Amino acid sequence: MKQALGIREVPKATTWVTLSLQHLFAMFGATILVPFLVGLDPAVALASSGLGTLAYLLITRGKIPAYLGSSFAFIAPIISAVSLGGPEGAMIGTFFAGIIYGVVAIAIRAAGLNWLLRLLPPIVVGPVIMVIGLGLAGTAISMAMNNPETEAYSGLHFTVALVTLGVTIAASIFLRGFLSLIPILIGIVSGYTSAYFVGLVDFTPVRDASFFEVPDFIIPFADYNPAQVFSWEILFVMVPIALVTIAEHIGDQMVLSKVAGRNFLKTPGLHRSILGDGVATMIASFLGGPPNTTYGENIGVLAITRVFSVFVIGGAAVLALIFGFIGKVSALISTIPTAVMGGVSILLFGIIASSGLRMLIDNKIDLGEKRNLIISSVILVIGVGGAFIQVTEELQIAGMALATIIGIILNLVLPGGNTKESIESMFEESNEDHTAA
Repeated sequence: MKQALGIREVPKATTWVTLSLQHLFAMFGATILVPFLVGLDPAVALASSGLGTLAYLLITRGKIPAYLGSSFAFIAPIISAVSLGGPEGAMIGTFFAGIIYGVVAIAIRAAGLNWLLRLLPPIVVGPVIMVIGLGLAGTAISMAMNNPETEAYSGLHFTVALVTLGVTIAASIFLRGFLSLIPILIGIVSGYTSAYFVGLVDFTPVRDASFFEVPDFIIPFADYNPAQVFSWEILFVMVPIALVTIAEHIGDQMVLSKVAGRNFLKTPGLHRSILGDGVATMIASFLGGPPNTTYGENIGVLAITRVFSVFVIGGAAVLALIFGFIGKVSALISTIPTAVMGGVSILLFGIIASSGLRMLIDNKIDLGEKRNLIISSVILVIGVGGAFIQVTEELQIAGMALATIIGIILNLVLPGGNTKESIESMFEESNEDHTAA
């Protein structure tokens, strides 16, 4: 299929903004949902995603048209980190997660990629991704069913959540073209409208907000002393999840390479792409935003429009940064009822769990083999069941972090793993020299 715009082509001024807005809308719903769930400022998430994407484009030498937004994998770890050290503690964990990206990028540059894929094969990553979605299921249901003021069941709130969920599902299945890429945003708008008509929306914050308003940044050394909020427990909660998101990043790069007809793992190189992701995450930690990751929604936009221009992606990043400083937008986001976000989350968290299952299927993982069955079973029960190891009185390894670590250990020590074949199958398509038609 012929591309509309090449990676380094600059669109005409009359269409540039429209094409960039399209990418902004594609990532908007998911990017603001993450900070909404973990208690961070959505305006900061928008600003940090814009800055992070610009940094990513710079580090990858303007050769990879990828947009970075809030990572769902870190929702539960951020919530745990906030309970341990407040939002500032979560930023410490986010920073060190970004450091892991940098270390992995250096290791890939020096030793190649196979060692990482042996450490994180599909049989480990797939179940851990399922844990991410299933572990958040309780949060989604609580938001959908309960009145946030009384924390008791509310039929009214649950009805709004079901309307939101129904519209989101319908938009995903029945809409075509660009609208099919923004079902989350359509669902949120529809749910918000229904919530307004039943009296769950208060526009007072929007009326009181200034048009221009600096987001609620959390700046190290200005707002807090990192040394005073640092704890090993926070690191053990958040840092291991970086290994999972790195594996997801590799998958995104493979898909993007296929869509664009380029081998981005080779040029400019996966080490640059992972480094860009890590720097974007560290930028978020300096501002008070959630960790960033490459967005599949925006890859979908690229696949449909065939507009691969990094200038369009950069335009979307600049628009996101601008939106973060518009007080009316931030205030409007804050008025979205939790029931609306709960309704959307039911689908999103389920999709995350299902994507882990899809990874197992796509990579032809045979759960009839005892080795694979044991690894996946242990990861699922430990991760979803909430197991933890109390290392010291203050240090605890729990949830997804523990499940990831145990999954890696089991994969390394149990006999029978054919890593050579799995690595070759993962790169079968990405190593071809695709040529855009």
